[in-house]
Amino acid sequence: MTAMMTSSIFLGPLVNNFSPFPHRVLESPLPSSAPSFTRIRSPKATATPVVTHHPAPFATALPKKKVLVPVGLGTEEMEAVIVVDVLRRAGADVLLASVEKGLEIEGSSGIKLVADVFVTSCISEVFDLIALPGGMPGSARLRDSLVLKQITSRHANGKRLFGAICAAPAVVLEPWGLMKRKQMTCHPAFMHKLPSFRAVKSSIQVSGELTTSRGPGTACEFAMSLVQQLFGDLHAAEVKEKLTNTGLKNEEFGSIDWSMDHIPQVLVPVANGSEEMEVVTIVDILRRANVNVLVASIEKTTQITASQNTMIVADTLIDATLDSTFDMIILPGGLTGSTRLQKSKFLKKLLKEQKSGGRICGAIGSSTAILQKQGLLMNKTVVAHPSIIGTSKIKLSDEDIGVIIDGKVITSRGLGTAIDFSLAILYKLFGHARARSVAEALVYEYPRR
Repeated sequence: MTAMMTSSIFLGPLVNNFSPFPHRVLESPLPSSAPSFTRIRSPKATATPVVTHHPAPFATALPKKKVLVPVGLGTEEMEAVIVVDVLRRAGADVLLASVEKGLEIEGSSGIKLVADVFVTSCISEVFDLIALPGGMPGSARLRDSLVLKQITSRHANGKRLFGAICAAPAVVLEPWGLMKRKQMTCHPAFMHKLPSFRAVKSSIQVSGELTTSRGPGTACEFAMSLVQQLFGDLHAAEVKEKLTNTGLKNEEFGSIDWSMDHIPQVLVPVANGSEEMEVVTIVDILRRANVNVLVASIEKTTQITASQNTMIVADTLIDATLDSTFDMIILPGGLTGSTRLQKSKFLKKLLKEQKSGGRICGAIGSSTAILQKQGLLMNKTVVAHPSIIGTSKIKLSDEDIGVIIDGKVITSRGLGTAIDFSLAILYKLFGHARARSVAEALVYEYPRR
């Protein structure tokens, strides 16, 4: 199967002293600087982003690479979606394959994926790469698939690239005997299942054809390492640049308390063309902290087609939320998606009410322009995707800012800052302890105070 398949996802139902904020542990061949937050005060200016087109996807003569990403009940959806997203951006033909009796897969955070095909249909295929996402019981479900074991064993014995992240190295590859004479890493909770003399604690470990990694917080580095091995250093550097500069510092202007005496109610509107990596990262991380997140489609149906051809089924339609009050509305990016969100009369109504009620709003990437058009960025310092910063009226404290909090508005640059953006929200809602706890589960470094 050479055509890129389409997958589906169902998304079911901080404070004064802002200290340095989380950054990645990056041990891949493509290092970046560690982000940090610095609380500063500076004069304000009206933010006026202008939407322009993102650069087109890679038009390259590189040979098409075929990639298999198997999923099962309890697969870690951030890892699966990030790997698929990044590899598709690199030009790979990625196939999402179910090891279950049905194509619909419920992930470890309650997000439902609909695979492209059953893994049994892949038994005669030859892949350039097989990448196993982690999560539990997802990793155990992959391990118990005899067909997947046959495919992966034949693939590994053929000296072709394969990788695993999170629990998958220890739960899947080790019992299959595919890591002999290899150094490997995995999620800290499963390190005891690896041979101690070959286990390492690096975020990325490349040993011959095998690449292993630690968790959702290292999934982007894991995917970038796979891109580098498939396509080479130059192409990997180009892909990394498209992810909007990972490892940027973050800032807060002023200090307004976001803490609440109830479970925060958060709305995440989505549209055709929304960036799935941002949607899944935001929803996954907030739900880990027990935030009640509702995903609402602004399209005529709950199913939308995301920017990298992943299908997402929202919880509800946007018009069904009009009688509800949300503590926070968060807009994911994606150029096409943000353009469509901007045209939704229902979303405009909700944002107008959010403004009049003095409640929190957030946007990532190109969706910062939506907040500006609705008058939510007056006298605010913001950050946005470089493609929509079209005038000098944007107030940025530094060109290398990943996330900015200004009062009750939080904005972020794009894909590479989605985890920082989500953890910043948790910090403002619950404080450092909760945000740090979630970051540790993600295997994402949160600095000591």
